[in-house]
Amino acid sequence: MIDPRADIHPSAEIDPSAQVGPFSVIGANVRIGAGTWVGPHVVIQGPTEIGQDNRIYQFASIGEAPQDTSYRGEPTRLVIGDRNVIRESVTLNRGTERGRGETLIGHDNLIMAYVHIAHDCIIGNRVIFSNAASLAGHVEVQDHCTLGGFTLVHQFCRVGAHAFTSMGSALNRDLPPYCLASGNYARLIGINKVGLRRKGFSEPSINALHRAFAEVLRGRSDRKARVTSLLAETEVPEVRELLAFIQGSSRGILRAGRG
Repeated sequence: MIDPRADIHPSAEIDPSAQVGPFSVIGANVRIGAGTWVGPHVVIQGPTEIGQDNRIYQFASIGEAPQDTSYRGEPTRLVIGDRNVIRESVTLNRGTERGRGETLIGHDNLIMAYVHIAHDCIIGNRVIFSNAASLAGHVEVQDHCTLGGFTLVHQFCRVGAHAFTSMGSALNRDLPPYCLASGNYARLIGINKVGLRRKGFSEPSINALHRAFAEVLRGRSDRKARVTSLLAETEVPEVRELLAFIQGSSRGILRAGRG
């Protein structure tokens, strides 16, 4: 299952059911799980752990040293889960000692061509990165998000679950869960209603999120007081998650725009 033209380091551990295409380079301290397919001309450097049933397309650079001036060759790592699709020319970097020491990518993600995920990022499950979306270091992207093509995310920002960005958005603050953002710099447009309906969220939950967005993120009174007040009133799990995310933001929340 390994093409004889591939270059495999003796210390690499590749499951017998995995496949490695011609002219790919698998470096030291790389582990590749069962059923994972590595296409031609892929470079994977370690320490990197790749789970099961992933598909990695040509010219991807996986587990290379972080693009950070503080990095001095420490043995940081990249960990990739199961069933991810990693398309052409994607770059996924290892962590830094000053950060978490590792970059983490979950399961069932679609990472389209030319996406960059920098050092110490944490990616959840079932996230879609459209073409050329790029994350700076220490970014967290939670489950079920969609980042539109050419989206840029500033270091240390968080993107909440089920959030959506339009093409060319530039995020310099946190994007709360269930919300839609657009623009450069990005502003909050509203609740990601179309995406939530497609994923089976109930209309009462979506309506409750819409009311919370209007009250907390569009309102002009003190936001901290509004969040505290609404948390005491609501029992809707999605609204409570939205409010907890806002409370936990250290970088600040994107401003609301027209929409």
